[in-house]
Amino acid sequence: MIDLPQPTGAELWPPDEPGPRARLHKPWRTLVAAVEVVLAVLAGWGAYACWHGSAATVVTRTDDGAVLESHRYFGALLAAAIGLGTVAALLLVDAVRQLSLAVRARRRSPED
Repeated sequence: MIDLPQPTGAELWPPDEPGPRARLHKPWRTLVAAVEVVLAVLAGWGAYACWHGSAATVVTRTDDGAVLESHRYFGALLAAAIGLGTVAALLLVDAVRQLSLAVRARRRSPED
């Protein structure tokens, strides 16, 4: 068996540079979260409208008096409803993340 050294990939990453660390807490994230909630509500309303507009009932009366009822579904509107619902869910998840980063502010004690 030949035992060769295995690459670790450590040489692919640049060394850590000293400097100020990026702050996650930024109060403007609250505004971003509010805008995302508004957009999620609009996307949810659009999904609801597309979903209910995607089906049509067709009623046909024959000569002998029989009533035939069928339902027609429009795939483009169904796909739009599913897509808008997914976008609304993603916006709400990101709004919660933004809000948690904005609210959970921990003040650092001044370093000596």
